[in-house]
Amino acid sequence: MHKSQRRSSYSGTPEQEKLLKAAESLKAQSDSANLQLLRNVSDFKSWKLKANENGADDTDDLDPKDPAIVAADVAAQISFLRKLKFQYLEQNAKDRYVKSIVSDIDDAPIVTADDNKTLLASNAAKKEKLKVTKSALAEMQHDIRTLSPLVEKDYRKVHDMTSHAAQQAQKIIDTRLALARLRKTHPHPRLTIPLADQKLIDQVTQMQELSDELNALSESAQAIKDQVKKDALELEARRAERAEVERAVKATRVDEDDGKLVPLYEWYTASVSLHRSINDLHKSYAASENELQLTYNIEAGQATPHHVTITLIFAPDTRQLAAVQTTGLEELGVELGDLIDAHVQVNDVQGVVAAILSRARTRGVSSAA
Repeated sequence: MHKSQRRSSYSGTPEQEKLLKAAESLKAQSDSANLQLLRNVSDFKSWKLKANENGADDTDDLDPKDPAIVAADVAAQISFLRKLKFQYLEQNAKDRYVKSIVSDIDDAPIVTADDNKTLLASNAAKKEKLKVTKSALAEMQHDIRTLSPLVEKDYRKVHDMTSHAAQQAQKIIDTRLALARLRKTHPHPRLTIPLADQKLIDQVTQMQELSDELNALSESAQAIKDQVKKDALELEARRAERAEVERAVKATRVDEDDGKLVPLYEWYTASVSLHRSINDLHKSYAASENELQLTYNIEAGQATPHHVTITLIFAPDTRQLAAVQTTGLEELGVELGDLIDAHVQVNDVQGVVAAILSRARTRGVSSAA
């Protein structure tokens, strides 16, 4: 496809069109200027003098690439021609003089003073004309030597500008083709700068709302943790009261029909019910003398509460916590990590139960939200 046909298929801004037309005009002027510098260089390099009568070429050993060598050779030839001319004039004068002496008086040419004056005047006029011609030739040669580097520099500059303009025109055409492909690949509606700014503002607003919601959830989780800690302390107090009551019951060893045991039993039952209602304790079971299983209800946004079982294992014949096992936390996605080990090392039973329930309830609140 011709460049003009490709260029007519796409339209740019008026400034681009103006620059493109200026580049094309400059290229056309450079092509039509008939600048013959490069051709003259090639002609000069390929130029040879005509062969002489013997068929020998006087410029066989001449290097046409160096103008200094050519100038020296021309100067030598001019000197030789001058000497040859002088010898010719000298021989001609001698010949005429000899002929005038040896010939008869009547046949000898008569040279008068007027003839000599005329000849001198003609020679003077010719010398003056030759001098003027030499001066004009020398001035012309000086101008050629002075202007030829400038002309060559301007020509190189015009040639480079023409090449650069052609490259820029080709880049403009390629850019327009790439832009057309992008427009075809990504049709309307395309994301513009105003739409992108509006989308950024919406995202910033959304991030701020999410940050506020996160802060609110963090405060709620902290409040729940504090409540769980209070409930754990109250549970420990109730356990101590239960132990005291059990020791009192064993010490009294009263019969079942004793009237004092019934109010105590009712108070213990009410205390256990209150503890269960506060901490959502679903079930407690002593599997052995050193193992206690506690099952709690966790609100996870479901119709029925989720059950989490915490198994506390103590060292035999001591009150030292040996291990803690949990079930039901995997469904909530709760990861305890080193939390259990840290509390087991310090024998913190209430703290480990409170920490596990806090993690589980925080995850449950997040799932429900």
